[in-house]
Amino acid sequence: MTLADQLCYRRSRYGRQLLALRMLLGLEGVSATRQLTTEVQDTTNGIVAEVEAMSRTVLMAGRREPGAETFLWVRVARLAMAADQAVDAARRGDVPGLRAHLHHFDTLTSAIWTVQQTMHSTEPVPDRPLPEPQARHRVNSAT
Repeated sequence: MTLADQLCYRRSRYGRQLLALRMLLGLEGVSATRQLTTEVQDTTNGIVAEVEAMSRTVLMAGRREPGAETFLWVRVARLAMAADQAVDAARRGDVPGLRAHLHHFDTLTSAIWTVQQTMHSTEPVPDRPLPEPQARHRVNSAT
């Protein structure tokens, strides 16, 4: 199995888990119960585990760029913190807070996927953004 295949497989696994969270929270009249808290905790833990495994795989196979490993692991730590915040909101019975934390969690998974794709890419990444094209002005000289 190629690295790209591994990443797609893992992403599809946690994608299904994200979808389950979205569906669960999209239901009208959802209340924070012990069962909801357990489901949120189990699902977010599963997603974080998949993201960590994907990150290790990408780091082992990817380009070695200064700071890339730190950059990725900081994002994974933020994902784990968002998961903890979602579980805490569920325990408190704060459904709007739970939705907000899970939305943030969802956004972070997309950001991590982008970082992993960039690290896996074979194309060089520019060190800095390309300069904006300069408008050429013709100067009319008066004689």
